[in-house]
Amino acid sequence: MRHALRVVAAEALKQHRRLFGQPLVVFSMLIWPVLTLAVTYYTVLPVTGAPAAGARWAVAGDPRRLLAFLAAGALAYTFFFSLVQSAWHFSFERVSGTLEAVFLSPASRLALVVGNGAGALVQNAWLFGCFAVAAASAADLLRVAHPGMYVVAFVALLVPAVAWGAFLNSLLIFSRDSAFLYTLLDDPLWFVAGVRLPLFALPVWVKAVGLAFPLTSSLVVLRGSLLDGARVAELAAPLAWLAALTVGLFAAAAGLLRWGEARAARTGSLQLF
Repeated sequence: MRHALRVVAAEALKQHRRLFGQPLVVFSMLIWPVLTLAVTYYTVLPVTGAPAAGARWAVAGDPRRLLAFLAAGALAYTFFFSLVQSAWHFSFERVSGTLEAVFLSPASRLALVVGNGAGALVQNAWLFGCFAVAAASAADLLRVAHPGMYVVAFVALLVPAVAWGAFLNSLLIFSRDSAFLYTLLDDPLWFVAGVRLPLFALPVWVKAVGLAFPLTSSLVVLRGSLLDGARVAELAAPLAWLAALTVGLFAAAAGLLRWGEARAARTGSLQLF
């Protein structure tokens, strides 16, 4: 365990040093999510102003609650999409041969991809996370049953996101072309997960697809814990499903890494497709 933790810490530090080079990066961490939130809010606002909108969705009748709903979605999406970006950068290590060299070491493969994803998550999401919580507190939008629900919300967002990143990174042992991740996991991800729209407004088949992504359940727990005053017992179903997804993603990542490494040993260098 100690060895695995050292690998996670070293990989996270490497990720930080490689990508966190200029002070402008700090600015982009906040300005990009805030601009995305503003665009989403002012796009949705005219629609929610319709007389029937408030009757179907109570949040639509209160601009402050609507902003809090969208901000929670933007925060969770920032967590999960930062791991898609991490996988994209991780593919460069395969092209350059760095991944091949690391795989010659005794480092745990799972710890390697967990550290890579965790490093990207911390450096890409921490600033907007702090901003979102501070803004919600200042605007008196948080409704929390008890202080322990902050921990529940944070864990329900962080741990599944790390598992998601480990799973995405493990896929790249089979191909160094990660452009498909942006195509499949950008707009489709926010749509099926209910990032900008309430889940009840989505078709049944979209909800079914969304359940396969941990972001969907993380958002349910996040909004329930911080905006609706829900307790753990009320969130038991999404928490249980989220735990199952998280375990499944870690198990899938470990299995894919073993399978991919054995395949690479048979077919040739990790630098090749």
